[in-house]
Amino acid sequence: MSAVDLTQFHKTFFEESREGLDAMEAALLALDSGATDHELVHTIFRAAHSIKGGAATFGFADVAAFTHVAESLLEEVRSERRAVDAGLIEVLLCSVDCMRAMLERSSQGQPVADAESEALRVELVQLVSGEVAAPVVAAASMVAPVSGWNIAFTALPHLLQTGNDPLRLFRELQQLGRLEVVRAFITDSAPAQLAELDPSQCYLGWELRLHGAVARAEIDAVFDWLDGDCELAIAPLAEVAVAGPVAQAAGESLPVATAAPRPIRETAAASGEGSSIRVGIDKVDALINMMGELVITQSMLSDIGEKFELSQLGRLRDGLVQLERTTRELQESVMRIRMLPIGSVFNRFPRLVHDLERKLDKRVKLELHGEHTELDKTVLEKIGDPLVHLVRNAIDHGLESPAQRKAAGKSETGTLKLNAYHEGGNIVVQISDDGAGLNHAAIVAKAQQRGLIAAGQELSDAEVAELIFQPGFSTAAQATDLSGRGVGMDVVRRNVRDLGGSVGVRSVSGKGSTFTITLPLTLAIIDGLVTAVGSERYIVPLTSIVESLRLRADAVRRIAGGGEVFHFRDEYLPIMRLHRAFACNDAVTDIEHGIVVVIEEDGRRVGLLVDDLLGQQQAVVKSLEAHYQRVQGISGATILSDGSVALIVDVGGVVRLGQRSKAA
Repeated sequence: MSAVDLTQFHKTFFEESREGLDAMEAALLALDSGATDHELVHTIFRAAHSIKGGAATFGFADVAAFTHVAESLLEEVRSERRAVDAGLIEVLLCSVDCMRAMLERSSQGQPVADAESEALRVELVQLVSGEVAAPVVAAASMVAPVSGWNIAFTALPHLLQTGNDPLRLFRELQQLGRLEVVRAFITDSAPAQLAELDPSQCYLGWELRLHGAVARAEIDAVFDWLDGDCELAIAPLAEVAVAGPVAQAAGESLPVATAAPRPIRETAAASGEGSSIRVGIDKVDALINMMGELVITQSMLSDIGEKFELSQLGRLRDGLVQLERTTRELQESVMRIRMLPIGSVFNRFPRLVHDLERKLDKRVKLELHGEHTELDKTVLEKIGDPLVHLVRNAIDHGLESPAQRKAAGKSETGTLKLNAYHEGGNIVVQISDDGAGLNHAAIVAKAQQRGLIAAGQELSDAEVAELIFQPGFSTAAQATDLSGRGVGMDVVRRNVRDLGGSVGVRSVSGKGSTFTITLPLTLAIIDGLVTAVGSERYIVPLTSIVESLRLRADAVRRIAGGGEVFHFRDEYLPIMRLHRAFACNDAVTDIEHGIVVVIEEDGRRVGLLVDDLLGQQQAVVKSLEAHYQRVQGISGATILSDGSVALIVDVGGVVRLGQRSKAA
């Protein structure tokens, strides 16, 4: 029989274990001190049990040993031998963090256990053994300390079929102390004739001695998942162990394992969160259907090509129309596969809020809305860090302490809301709080101190709010691990802009602030307007276009520094000549002979002067930086239908260039 390579299942194990830890964390955060919610406790226990069984099956002994002890503590809660309190919840939350780090190290092939994980495991063992063993110690105070254990272990015939491996159990016992095999024997259930032996059955038993100061709870944890799969008896070395059936802890079957697992060799990239996507079967079915339609269309066009005559032009035209329709539907099906709910990002915030509440001594009610709103996987992976920073800022700077809120006539518990929804071709994410709002006086004073504005300069609320996005800007009097180091909002804005999005803030003194992030649904394909500038083609994203118009020469005014502005809807907008910005030859230079495309980003507008508008087109975005280098004002490139390359305008970069030329 050939050995089974278990490394092929490692990736799935790590993904499912991370999901299990997320479920554990969410349930722990939902637990209330002083009350035992059996459904939540069962959810936590089952997640830990699954991780433990999988880790043991695939040879991650350190992870399995740690989770054994955590599960033993959970079993006491589940059986109501231990009450739920704030201290227990914190210890279990720390255990979740520790297991998450251990799994990450396992996935990267690094040493799994470290001083921190071992210290926490010992703390869990002490919690378990201290609660259970106290009455025994009192009753047997005259008995000498236990220096080891006799273990009588007899496998039931079906043990191997449930995925359990006696050798794995022995390896785990060896990690607890020095293991001695006193005797190995064949059970009475074994057939008399060798030819009648079933290789899938186990007919063996062992008498073992484990030497060392090992807690009974640790030994129980090793055998904990063998539910009805063995006969087991454990006694101190001073006593005589008698093999026989004993009560088993609740457990479940594991996948069949017929060979010792090999060391993991997966890379960090392969095992990271972004390495795979779980796709609903409906999306896969739609993709398969579209592929079928494409095959039919391709077959029809091939038939026309082999026997082409002018009389078949009608069929050819119909086939091309069908090809276009099918290709577009196929594209939409593929893009839907990349779309994931933003809830996977939102789910990290209950724990973050819980920790910040304790650290800052504040009370926060977190409300999540629109968790099922979907956006592209690439955008989803990169938006997490900016959102974390905004949430931390909202709790640290925005929400007041309970005493301050009470003095202001507010509830002592502040409210933090995260909301996501679709708007046009974008997704909008809002982070709002009901705190004190932006401190305009402090922001203005800091800006004057740094020379960002002149003393006595009058600023609107929007202009004051814009100051917090300046690099290195902070009003905190003292730097802490949460704020005050001047690296924050400018980084948030830059990261969001790198995704083709924008971020803004609206604040009302005494009532709170709302940060709004607008992002494209996908970075892979955009709807754009193809423009001509000399012999070049540039694509402007449709979502950024306000209007296009022709101007007379006398509608343009020149300002100091050589800049140009024109009047548009009660304001003057700067004009950016793309042929100057990108050094294009043979372009239109007279305003009246060209077309001005008004674009907007972060509430700021600029008019782009181009030669002509060539039509709307979906553009498959290709990274210019990956194949050439970063170019200011250009976000990427695409290939047009005629095979030529068109550059995609970075609206944010162009608007900022235009605003600087206006200021000059």
